[in-house]
Formats: sequence, structure tokens, C-alpha cells
Amino acid sequence: MSRPHDPVEPAVRPDGGLDAVAARASAPAPAAPAVATRRVRLDIAYDGTDFSGWAMQPAQRTVCGVLTDSLATVLRGPVSLTVAGRTDAGVHADGQVAHVDLPSDVEPDRLLRRLNRLLPPDVRVRRMTVVPPEFDARFGALRRHYRYRVATAPHGADPLRARDTVAWPHALDLDAVNTASGLLLGEHDFAAFCKRRDGATTVRALQRLSWAPAPGEDGVVVAAVSADAFCHSMVRSLVGALLDVGRGRRATDWPCALLTRRERANEVVVAPAHGLSLVGVDYPDDAALAARPEQTRRIRTPTRT
Repeated sequence: MSRPHDPVEPAVRPDGGLDAVAARASAPAPAAPAVATRRVRLDIAYDGTDFSGWAMQPAQRTVCGVLTDSLATVLRGPVSLTVAGRTDAGVHADGQVAHVDLPSDVEPDRLLRRLNRLLPPDVRVRRMTVVPPEFDARFGALRRHYRYRVATAPHGADPLRARDTVAWPHALDLDAVNTASGLLLGEHDFAAFCKRRDGATTVRALQRLSWAPAPGEDGVVVAAVSADAFCHSMVRSLVGALLDVGRGRRATDWPCALLTRRERANEVVVAPAHGLSLVGVDYPDDAALAARPEQTRRIRTPTRT
């Protein structure tokens, strides 16, 4: 007599086969039908002041965490976001991009309205757009664009812009700063300006680095920075080095000379996070989407300068 928790042996016919009932019982359950999905692009803006950056972290409020939780609540199931650039704590975004694969019966416009009603006021999803399956928010990007805002006026940053503008208590020589910036353009190993991560290259192609007065804002200067990608703390380190040039503490060729380093330069001050915003990400045409991730993943070796 079997004990209550013993497994039940299937009935066996004299010829060694299973009877019909046992055969049905022992047959594997049919696989659940695959859910058809389609890829959706999210265009996102956020005030990074009260976030511990983009990437999810235990017991920390992050942009990805808030968005993922809100999407999961609306959709009643788990979601996974892929982002163009993981911004640090305190860094803002006006043009962040992410993608997510959603069931094909989800209507993006309706989801957008429901999601933004649930999100806190310091993060907004501005658009949700169906894109080709080859679109990859991270590896498909051609370049990222950042802006860094500095207030040089005696009164500092305007109260309405104090959360995204750094008060700089020194005069800034824009000619010297732009001369030094121009010497940094091109593909180089920016190890001196990056916090190194194991297995990650510090070779980047810096495509734009220029400084100009902010239109219509007295005493505010904006640095425009664009590259195919940025390593950790690269933009803020470049800004910190160039601010030292602009106040006359360093020569215009000093930042460029640091490109010979293969380790982070301790004398470079990292500029405060709250002056930095990710303002845009460029992607190729749909026909070139499939090839772009492979190009992005290619191994780049340091260019000796």
C-alpha cells in the first residue's frame, strides 16, 4: 500500500507500454503560446536632483526603478528597459531614450497617458513610438549630446534654474576655454577623464566641445558636448578641467596633454552633477539599424597622442 506522499506509478500493459490514461497523464504539458511583441521607443525627460542616477540600485530611488515599477503596474507584468545612457546621480535629461518590448496589443498612445498619470512629477515620458525590432536604444546610438550650464554672474544661478545650473564664482575666459576644447576633439583614449570600469574601453570619439553664452540669460555659459559615447564621469571631468583653464589656473594645452595618461588624472576636478543634462541621442535611419550595434561593439584601441 502506497504512503500518501509516494509518487503514483503509471499503469503498464503486459507488453511494457502505458495504457491510454497513463500515457496522457505522463505526456508533457503543451507549451504556452508565445506572446507577440513589438519594440517601443520611449523619449524621456527628468529632473535628476532627487534620483540616485538612472540604473536600478537596492533601496535607492532611481529613474529606471521608478519607470519600471510604474510600467509594471500599468501593464500588470514585469518589463525590462534598455537605455541610451546611464546618467549619474543628480544628472538631468531632456532627451533620454530607452526601448522596451511590449505585447503587440498594447496601444502606445493609451499607455503613455496612463503611465504619466502614475509617474511622479520629476520624470515624464514624452513619447512612445513603435520602432523596428532592430532598434537598440543603447548600442544603436550614433552619438549622445550633453549640455553643461554655468552661471558666472555675481548673484549666481537664477532661483528658477538653480537645480540645473552651477554657480561659478570666477570669471570665465571663453576664448581660452574654446581653444582648449578644440584640442580635445577627435578619437582619443580619455582615461585621464574617466572613472575606469573593468573590461570597459575609455577610447571615445569626441565630436563637439564648445562653450557659448546662453541666449537671453545674462551671465550664463553653456558647454555643448557630443560624442559617439561617454565613459563614466567623462563629461563632468572635461568640464572641470576646462573651468580651470577658463579661470586662468591652467594653460590651454593642459587638458590635451592629459590624453597621454592611461589612468585617471587626480588633478582633474569633477564638476558638480546638477549642471549636466543629456539633451539628445542620434540614431541611424531604419535601414542602417541592424548594422549599428555591431559597429558600436567593436573593440577600440588607444590612439597614442
